[in-house]
Amino acid sequence: MAFEDDAQKVTATSKPIFLMTATIKNNYKPSYQPKLIVVNVEKAGAKEAADRLNFTMDDKAENKTAAPDAGNSYLLRLELDAGRYEIRGLTSQAMSFPFVGMFFTPLHVPLDVSKPGVYYLGHVSAMVRERQGEEFKAGSSVPLIDQSVVGASGGTFDVEISDRFASDEAVFRAKFPALNGVTIQKAVLPAFDRAKAQQWWATN
Repeated sequence: MAFEDDAQKVTATSKPIFLMTATIKNNYKPSYQPKLIVVNVEKAGAKEAADRLNFTMDDKAENKTAAPDAGNSYLLRLELDAGRYEIRGLTSQAMSFPFVGMFFTPLHVPLDVSKPGVYYLGHVSAMVRERQGEEFKAGSSVPLIDQSVVGASGGTFDVEISDRFASDEAVFRAKFPALNGVTIQKAVLPAFDRAKAQQWWATN
C-alpha cells in the first residue's frame, strides 16, 4: 500500500492515492475476531488475474488508536493508475487453534480514478451477526467445521460506509509523514448496496 516507506513524497505527478478506514468486528462469535488481510479491487470488466488487484496489509495498516472493543480497525491506502475500478470487498481471517476461518466483507462500490491527488473514501464498518434465511454469508461454507466455528458460514455482514473525515484525517496525518502539507480531498463512497451484494453472492 501507499506510504509503506516514510520517505515517499506526494507530488503533482504521483499516482492518485485513496485513503479509507475500516473496522471489522464479529458480534456473532466474539472469540473469533477477523483480521484484515487483503483489500480486493478489480478493474472494470475484470476477466483475468491481472485485472484483480490485491492490496495486502502492511505493518502500518493497523489503527491502534481505535478503541479495543470496537473491533479490528485499519488505515487503508490504495495507490491506483487512472481508470475505472470496483472495490470488491475485504478479505479477513480469524484464527484460534485449532480453527482458522476466512471472511469476505462485500463492498462492490465503483471507483473512478482520474486526476492525481490524495482522496478520502470514508469509513467502512463491517459487523458480523447471525445470518437469517438466505442472507449472504460472511464467508464460504468450506472447510465446514472451521467456517462454522468462527461464524463465517453462519453469519452475515452488516456494512455501513460513512464520512468520518473529521476524525480520520488527523489519524492519517499523524501516522504518515508523506501527508504533511498535502491536501486530502473528500470523495466518500456511495452507501453500501445490500441488494447488490446479495445478488453477487448468489451468482458467485
